[in-house]
Amino acid sequence: MGNSTITDLDDLAARVPDGAQVVVPPDYSGVAMAATRALLRRGVRGLHLVAMPTSGLQADMLVGAGAVAMVEAASITMGEFGGAPCFVRALREGRIAMRDATCPALHSALQAGQKGAPFMPIRGLLGSDILAHRDDWRVIDNPFADGSDPVVLVPAIRPDVALFHAPLADREGNVWIGVRRELLVMAHAAHATLVTVERVQDENLLDDPRTAAGTIPALYVSAVAEAAQGAWPLQLWGHYGLDGEHLRTYVAQARSDEGFAAYMAEHVTGKAEAAE
Repeated sequence: MGNSTITDLDDLAARVPDGAQVVVPPDYSGVAMAATRALLRRGVRGLHLVAMPTSGLQADMLVGAGAVAMVEAASITMGEFGGAPCFVRALREGRIAMRDATCPALHSALQAGQKGAPFMPIRGLLGSDILAHRDDWRVIDNPFADGSDPVVLVPAIRPDVALFHAPLADREGNVWIGVRRELLVMAHAAHATLVTVERVQDENLLDDPRTAAGTIPALYVSAVAEAAQGAWPLQLWGHYGLDGEHLRTYVAQARSDEGFAAYMAEHVTGKAEAAE
């Protein structure tokens, strides 16, 4: 058995300390929304949220609730439902810091963290204006080239916590992610990996060749909590689609602080009177 623990949702959320650097997946790749609501009920503060490489509802709710100090992402957007209203408002008002990035840069930085390397060289950033806003990215000449051959070095990201939702785990703490290999990279790079799942089964996932190849071993998983519909109102591949009506309602309400407070009271804290 690895170092994993089958626990409940509130205990899992309690393992994300204030001020932690937390890496989260994009909306299509298993977002731990039930755990996010538990974090918000707990009143987490000061997070450095790293989107791998984008985020939407999860980031917007955390920012709107005052739980985030810094966002590092290629984009924060609600996609077809519009902009992320709380994020945009907080950024304009200077309530959060933003580290602009790109999808390849973020994936490369996390891969460096996964491999224990201090940085990863990439080329796609050359010629872009994003370099002027990232003094932690360095341009050097390729030491193996003859003559000038610039490359960009992006420092490794080793998050304190990786947080995501998956379809299945077993009682040993192994987690099945199927083809979502970015979740495996997140788990390898992070110091702690917290996962909610649709269900926990008794049979060991690594004993079955049909599931073993798509399974994160318990060695890389710190805690697992069962949370049916744990990605709602976002989608979980192979299980359910996103709830478009709910997301449209969220965007409409979150356009104002008062509307966001009403949404939180109804759907997160359970204290509807807070919105009155």
